[in-house]
Amino acid sequence: MGAASTTSAASAPRVPGEHFAIATVFLVAGALGLVWIAPDLAAGNFLAPRVGAVTHLFTLGWLTITIFGALTQLIPTSLGTPICSARLARLAAWALALGVVALDTGIVAQATGPLAAGVLLVIAGVLMAVGNFAVTLRRARTRDVTWAAIAIAIAYLVIVLGFGAVLAHNLHTGFVAAHRVRLTAAHLHLALIGWVFLVIVGVSTRLLPMFLMAHRVEHTANRVAVALLAVGVALLATGLALSRPVITWPGAVLVYAGFIAFIVQVVAFYRGRTRRKVDAGMAFARMGVIFLAAGAVLGGVLLVAGHTRGRLATAYIVTVLLGGLVLFVTGFSYKIIPLLAWTARFSGRSGPGPMPMAGDLFSARVALVHGTLTAVAVLGMLVGIAAASASIVADGAVLYACAILIYAWQVARIRWGTPTPRAALPTSPQP
Repeated sequence: MGAASTTSAASAPRVPGEHFAIATVFLVAGALGLVWIAPDLAAGNFLAPRVGAVTHLFTLGWLTITIFGALTQLIPTSLGTPICSARLARLAAWALALGVVALDTGIVAQATGPLAAGVLLVIAGVLMAVGNFAVTLRRARTRDVTWAAIAIAIAYLVIVLGFGAVLAHNLHTGFVAAHRVRLTAAHLHLALIGWVFLVIVGVSTRLLPMFLMAHRVEHTANRVAVALLAVGVALLATGLALSRPVITWPGAVLVYAGFIAFIVQVVAFYRGRTRRKVDAGMAFARMGVIFLAAGAVLGGVLLVAGHTRGRLATAYIVTVLLGGLVLFVTGFSYKIIPLLAWTARFSGRSGPGPMPMAGDLFSARVALVHGTLTAVAVLGMLVGIAAASASIVADGAVLYACAILIYAWQVARIRWGTPTPRAALPTSPQP
């Protein structure tokens, strides 16, 4: 396949759009699963198999497939090189999706067959995507902080895959015995910080200035953040896995320093914007950063108190994953998905009357309701965890599921709904 045809295939809305559609299904499933595992969350039983299964719906099913889809769109436009293979990108997404379904079935049913099939499919899907991105990054003409963050993050994703395979094998053999908690902690931090958060920091360098109209703001803090996080999470995970505080604490300090650098950069982008009104997507991102900061505080307390504090560990994971990362990535989704849908539905078309803008494809007011409900739901679950009340956690989980169903309806409206055009006739979609 030639470069021109590859560019066309990979940058077309169909490939990332398919990723986002698959990921949304997993997000809904994960949100509904929270109601099911509410008693475990209230008890701080974060090692329960069904808690792990629901966590995978968010981390592998939604976050990872969403990131894969976003990168198929971002890399060609930002780094000046086409995705190596759009077909491989789609195959990787479907393999990963089927793998998560089989993996979670095996975990919940304690069935070796689906578990093994799921592990193999997840490994195949991730390695196909990582290989595709690695070859693409090698060809990239632009090698900036975004390039570095993505390259480091996909390397960490492979390590996460290795930890996950070991933990999955342990479900039936128990060969890691007492080391399970430590390995799970290392696996989780490599996944959330080394993979998801590093990608967020890297793409924020490109996307936040564009979405906020803050093009004159320097990116120095994000470069520092990537360097500190890359080294810090390696030390942190190693120290957690080996139970060596002398390694864990320097790693934690570097991770905190990297997170602070990221916060400094985000604040600079928001303060330096020329568009004063913050839209729904960027309001989500701002709420996500607040929850990430709260999660960082809880993580520090947990590191001092020890991993035996089950409810504290559960509150930490809920805050970072369901509050911070879900809200931040959803904010970017509210910017990227409408732009892709506008391109697919209206680009190159002409006719009487005003042309809708990308922002007309969904309701900003409904989006803000979605964001508010999500934040309130997470706070409610945290109150329930602190009070060891399964009923309060369940109420928060139901509210969270309602918020996610609103998001799914918004995504469906973006793809198939009838927009209400504005009076002006734009020549191109607006971010």
